[in-house]
Amino acid sequence: MAEQDAVQHAGFVALIGEPNAGKSTLLNRMVGAKVSIVTHKVQTTRARIRGVCMEGAAQIVFVDTPGLFRPRRRLDRAMVAAAWGGAADADIVVLLVEAHRGLTEGVQNILDALKERGANQKIALAINKIDRVKAESLLALSQALNTAFPFVETFMISAERGYGVDKLREWLAGELPVGPWFYPEDQIADLPMRMIAAEVTREKLTLRLHEELPYQLTVETEKWEDRPDGSTRIDQIVYVARDGHKGILLGHKGETIKAVGQAARADLMEFLDRPVHLFLQVKVRPNWLDEPDRYSEMGLDFKDGD
Repeated sequence: MAEQDAVQHAGFVALIGEPNAGKSTLLNRMVGAKVSIVTHKVQTTRARIRGVCMEGAAQIVFVDTPGLFRPRRRLDRAMVAAAWGGAADADIVVLLVEAHRGLTEGVQNILDALKERGANQKIALAINKIDRVKAESLLALSQALNTAFPFVETFMISAERGYGVDKLREWLAGELPVGPWFYPEDQIADLPMRMIAAEVTREKLTLRLHEELPYQLTVETEKWEDRPDGSTRIDQIVYVARDGHKGILLGHKGETIKAVGQAARADLMEFLDRPVHLFLQVKVRPNWLDEPDRYSEMGLDFKDGD
């Protein structure tokens, strides 16, 4: 029995769903650390972020994908291509559906696409945010979704509160193929730390600015220096499309960008477990949404936006 327990399993699990379905929250809950941007805004995840989770002798590599929606701009199209690319590469796909929103037109569009794309994959359903609805409506929603698509398994969860997450993780671990682990046991993400740091700052900007311009900005880590005293200096550039956006970002006497920097630095210190010196600059680049290098920094393929 001990030998059987020692057999390693490893594989990739893609979390897909509409924007704001709770994919990033579930990823962070599974991994036990903040590796994906979480805000109340939709479409905040741009790149496929891999979070690594250990469950017994199984290593689950989560691919958190941008929300699937009708793309309008080049950036939108690249994000949707990244989402479907992450799903296509995975051993198991988990579709997250918000309990209180149910079988929306967007969910139906995803189900239709899965019928075309996911013929040879295990696809499970996770009904999220179950604490927002009554039990009888959950049962009806589960039946409706399983009638619409032949899911291999259905889970009722609250990613935010942790309900049902352990059961989902245990099931995923048991379904993964036998094989060596992809990452060291103590590694939680394969995203470069420079990109994770940029995501942390972008999250704080999104929370601070609300509706004003989150989709018109991007953050890049320009320099990263691990110092002999055990601290890290991080220099980042926030690119915006217009001069007016720069003023909003800086705020009165620089108060907005200062508050964002303090909040991001606190998160990064906790994540890196060391002192962090964070320096932010704001630059205007009118056409950053059409620059291939900006997409590469976000882990997206510029050509996918065509």
